Amino acid sequence: MDRQINSVEMEQRKGRRLVLFPLPLQGHINPMFDLANILHSRGFSITIIHTTFNSPNPSNYPHFTFRIISEDLPENNRCTKDLIAFVSMLNAICGLPFRDCLADLLSDTSEEPIACLISDAILYFTQDVANELKVPRMVLRTGAASSFCVFSSFPLLREKGYLPIQDSQLEEPIVELPPLRVKDLPVIHTDDPEDLYNVVVGMVEQSKASNGMIWNTFEELEGTSLATLHQKLGVPLFPIGPFHKCFAVTSSTTSSSLLTHDQSCISWLDKQDPKSVIYVSFGSLASISETQFLEIAWGLANSNQPFLWVVRPGLVHGSNWVEPLPNGFLETLGGKGHIVKWAPQQQVLAHPSVGAFWTHNGWNSTLESICEGVPMVCMPCFTDQKVNARYVSEVWGIGLQLEKGLERGEIEKTIKRLMVDKDGENIRERMLNLKEKSNLCLSESGSSKQALDSLVYHILSLESLTFHTH
Repeated sequence: MDRQINSVEMEQRKGRRLVLFPLPLQGHINPMFDLANILHSRGFSITIIHTTFNSPNPSNYPHFTFRIISEDLPENNRCTKDLIAFVSMLNAICGLPFRDCLADLLSDTSEEPIACLISDAILYFTQDVANELKVPRMVLRTGAASSFCVFSSFPLLREKGYLPIQDSQLEEPIVELPPLRVKDLPVIHTDDPEDLYNVVVGMVEQSKASNGMIWNTFEELEGTSLATLHQKLGVPLFPIGPFHKCFAVTSSTTSSSLLTHDQSCISWLDKQDPKSVIYVSFGSLASISETQFLEIAWGLANSNQPFLWVVRPGLVHGSNWVEPLPNGFLETLGGKGHIVKWAPQQQVLAHPSVGAFWTHNGWNSTLESICEGVPMVCMPCFTDQKVNARYVSEVWGIGLQLEKGLERGEIEKTIKRLMVDKDGENIRERMLNLKEKSNLCLSESGSSKQALDSLVYHILSLESLTFHTH
């Protein structure tokens, strides 16, 4: 229920500190810092605990306090090859340094009392630390509610024989989780498949043990999945997204990006026709082969649509950047293509020249595309991206999935279908409807605004559960 803020409650918040602990990967750091800004704007003081790996620059956030913990992560296990092994190791080795850091914060009488710890849901070891130190813990789930429904069903999926995945089953429907097929399950290659199962179960079970979950989504988009999770998890859920729309996006907005934005793409977009450009970006972790890279390049060229393509250093196996491209490839296109190493994505998607987004369907990218009304070409790589892509194409009907592999003819056909053909018109209409809902949910009477009000009161009510002294 929406409640009026009174001066006493605002003063309560001003005397309370929140401790936030993000998973140190780009797609998790961004929403955690957005959440920090949202809660800071509501009167809370913010302390960020962060690993030395991928640690942010504190000078970009003078309104936050930072504590860096040394996790002693081996150089050969810094998520470059096996993401699940990396997450497992973080949960195994961060316990002691994190506990010492949090205990130190709790004993610091010069700072405001700590009302609550908010950790990334994947850092599930923090629940035991919170229990030991008697600090309420909430979790931020940076992915979609729909994919978390699937994660919460892993024991059932194993029992029914869907997991571990067999190649012969890929096209089979999962009758318990329509419209998913076996190939849409949120898995990833890992040296030990049991590691993936243990990480997922740990995340889900310790979320159930938390004092509530915060979601970067909104009721009108994922109401059905949120209702399912409310029943399955039994903890309060606060869908307060889309986070990034709570703040104006400008070239001067403080960014939590670990890579440098190339602003040249904005001036290039300024010269293109409205809704004519396909923006291509596969996120901060995905990688592709040289053959796939070349098929993408020729598929884009043959589509005859202007394209802005983010080729992150390290995207192509065995190459530093765009070396596999034929000599003079961009020049032969007569200015129709522009390639950068990293782009200010929210600005790009908000640009009037952008008419489609070819994406890996990470949740941040998917939500940003919805908020700007930009239809998607879906090419998921791993984990929750697969569920997101299926929902984009089959549930919400706001994009097309590349189902037949990376082949230039298929790429050209899909781009034209989305940007030129009648199919694309219907998709754009549905997308604009969702964009409007994403704006309305943040209005004064909107669902996300009301959920945020409820979250603030919930955090303040948790203080009665905190038994430490200051």
